[in-house]
Amino acid sequence: MERTQPDPVDEGLRVLLTEPTYAAQVLLVAARMLTMDSDEPMTGRVGGMAMNIATDAVLTPLPQAVREDSLIRARRVLPDLSGITRGEAALRLRAAAEELG
Repeated sequence: MERTQPDPVDEGLRVLLTEPTYAAQVLLVAARMLTMDSDEPMTGRVGGMAMNIATDAVLTPLPQAVREDSLIRARRVLPDLSGITRGEAALRLRAAAEELG
């Protein structure tokens, strides 16, 4: 007999293998925010705001331990974003997110 619904374990594994990690999601959301004004210069204040908003958007519903671990992982791969445009910063954040998987 064929199944019409996917096996929950198979579905869970598919998500784990194809979805970015929470840390990567934080970096990707921050990158999306920076692309809104991609020609503007990148500043520490703008980067901090983008990371704070991305962190809140992605990690708020998760348990504290998961939030802390994800932030540590995201910060560990944060590239230098000084002296570039927000668009270039977004590209670097996407590359860092790709490293995380």
